[in-house]
This record gives sequence, C-alpha cells and structure tokens, in this order.
Amino acid sequence: MINYNKSQEILIKSKINIKNEIILAKESLNRISARNIYSPTNYPAGNNTALDGYAVNFKETKGLSSKNVKKFKILKILAAGDNPKIKNIKKYNTIEVMTGALVPKPFDTVIPVEAINYYPNKKKPKFILLNKKITKNNHIRFLGSDYKKGDKIIPEGEMINSSHILALKSLGVDKIIVKKKPIIIFYSTGNEISEKTNIPDWKVRNSNSHYIKSLSRNLFFKFIDGGILRDKDDKLFKKLINKNLNSKYDIIITNGAVSAGKFDFVPRVIKKFKLSKYFKGVAIRPGKPIMFAKFKNNNKSFFGLPGNPISSAACFKFFVYPYMRSILNMKKEKPFKAKLINGYTKKKKFTRFLKSKVLINKKGYLEVKVLKGQESFRIKSFTAANTWSLFKSGKSTFKKGELIECFNPLGGK
Repeated sequence: MINYNKSQEILIKSKINIKNEIILAKESLNRISARNIYSPTNYPAGNNTALDGYAVNFKETKGLSSKNVKKFKILKILAAGDNPKIKNIKKYNTIEVMTGALVPKPFDTVIPVEAINYYPNKKKPKFILLNKKITKNNHIRFLGSDYKKGDKIIPEGEMINSSHILALKSLGVDKIIVKKKPIIIFYSTGNEISEKTNIPDWKVRNSNSHYIKSLSRNLFFKFIDGGILRDKDDKLFKKLINKNLNSKYDIIITNGAVSAGKFDFVPRVIKKFKLSKYFKGVAIRPGKPIMFAKFKNNNKSFFGLPGNPISSAACFKFFVYPYMRSILNMKKEKPFKAKLINGYTKKKKFTRFLKSKVLINKKGYLEVKVLKGQESFRIKSFTAANTWSLFKSGKSTFKKGELIECFNPLGGK
C-alpha cells in the first residue's frame, strides 16, 4: 500500500494521449482548449459612444462661454450598426449618436443628450447650442480598449464556460481547437447489484454508474455504461479488456471487486496484461482498495474503484478527475482553505477525504465543519455536504481553528 502523494506521482507519469479536434465556438461549453486562443480583431472595432448624445470636435468648443454661445448644425443621426461615413463635414457641425454608434472623425467627444440645449426648439431641432469648452474623448469607448488584436482570450488547458463563448462570438472567433473528450467505459460488478427499483434486502440498487454518468453532463468526458459483471465473470472481464484495448475508449473503470475477497477478480485479471504503471491500495479513507494501471504499449488506462458509494465518489474525485485534468493539459485543481469548526482525529499514516460543509461566519471568513456519518456506505451526509475536506497523512489530531484544504464537489453545490 502506497501513500496518497505517491499515487498522484504515478498518475502524472502515466498520461495517455488525447487528440485534438476543431469545433464551433458556440458549441464549446465545458470543452478544454487545446491551444491558446487569440483575438483576431480589435474590440471595440472602432471608437464608439458609451451613451446617447451629440458628437462634436472638441477643438471647436475652445473659447465658448455664456457670452460666446455657438450653434452646431445637426447633420444626421447615427445608431449602433449604422455606417458612420459622412460626407461634407464642416466646422461647427454635430451628429446625434445612439449608444454603441461609431464616432467618425473629426468628431472626438460626446455630450450626453440630457445636457443639450436645442435651437430653435427641442421638437424640431436644427442646431444644438454650446456655451462652454468640452473636454476631448468624453464618453468615448476606444478602438481596442477591451481586446487588442492578438490578445489572449483563453489559455491552453482552460475549460470553456459561457462567458468565454460570449467573448469568442463577440470577437468573431467561429471555430476553435479543443481536446477530444476522454471516453470512459464503466463496469459495475457484483451479484448484489441490481438496476431494479423493487429489490429484496440482499440486493443493492446500482447508483455509482448513474452518479458518474451524471457528472459527464457537466464535465469534459464521455460516459459509456458497460453493464454489470457478476461474481464469476472473470473470464468475461478478460475478454472485455482485450476488446477495449482495441476500441475507441480511453479509460476503463470498474466499480467493486478490487478488495481481497474470494470474488474480487479485478486485480487478478488486470495483472495478466502487460502494464507500464500499476498500484493497488492507497493509504486513504474512504477508498483504500483503489487500483490503477497503465497498459504497456497501449494508449489506455484503467481504474478499479471500490464498490461502496462514497468510496467510489471519493476515488473518482481524487484519482480519476485529476488524472483526466492531467491528460487534457489542464492545471492542477487548487483547493481553498477554511478554518476547522470541530476538531478531528484520524490514523496518522492515512489521508482522509471527509464529507464536509463550508460556512461563512459573521466576520465573513470561511469555516468548515466535518459532518457526522463518514462511513463509506452513508449517503445522507454526502447529500448535505458542499465540499470535500482533505486531512493529510503524517498527522493524527486536527484542532479547532486549523486551516484545512477543501475541494469543490464534482458537479458543484
């Protein structure tokens, strides 16, 4: 049995290659950028007005005062989307501009419509009256002031969200290069597992595969349900692995049958294949029997998750999920820290992943509470939790007030 840090080192050294593909930017939600994405244009594309008003040349307002009022002739109205080209612009001309309209030269400043005096009247104005100097560049949004051509929009390895899509479409990026979604094939194991709703007491409803499948809807992988393997299906399992090694699947996952029981056939079968990397058993709780293998001379990996629901969820979060981030060239997930509300004691050599609740105290600081019911079969505390707290090995007693590393649950809460 190895420690948690050693297991993570093995995962990092066991990367498989995930290819790239080109997709439409509008369909890129939750995909991972395969390269840096740069702006192909300036944004805004030209100087435009931040509000409704009148554009003038500020130089023509020099020397104006209450005793020196000047009429500026209204040439036309420009709305957002209108062609800004205007011919025969003369001195003391102005244009009415709506928010977002481009401001053509020689106009270089905008007076808000609320500050305008009209001539001969407001209903049928032909001129505006100005009686003071106007500062240059008032209420102008400048060309390229948000994004300049060549500015980075999204770095390589970033998961694309809705705000990214807004930026991509605003900047005229139609297609992007992303990583293909890793494909997971998932096998449940055990005679006790059932897909039926009404079951006898000696059966267990299949929940783990449905949990991980639900995660695939908001994360960056595809999920294939391989079905249920029964206790004596070790020969069938070997055939399936041989078949999967020549398939489109990237990661093979089993759930259950990885401990040391008579019917826990998964480790025995996997070890019959040529492997470049392997571990079985990590000093963690829940999920101690976790298993990993990288097939030699084959671009595929294997995870054997424990069968209890919380062990399975924890191992997916702290082994499969970081592994997928690694093979997609994403940055390592960073935890946040919160002060421990209730003290906690564990075995010194074990790393613990605990179902916990993060709260904000009256002073605005984050606090974390370890919930009751940490056993791997208990799901009530899992539904109440909004974080996983990580209690590292090398220490057994954690006192109230200590800073604890916390991780957001997959799927969010």
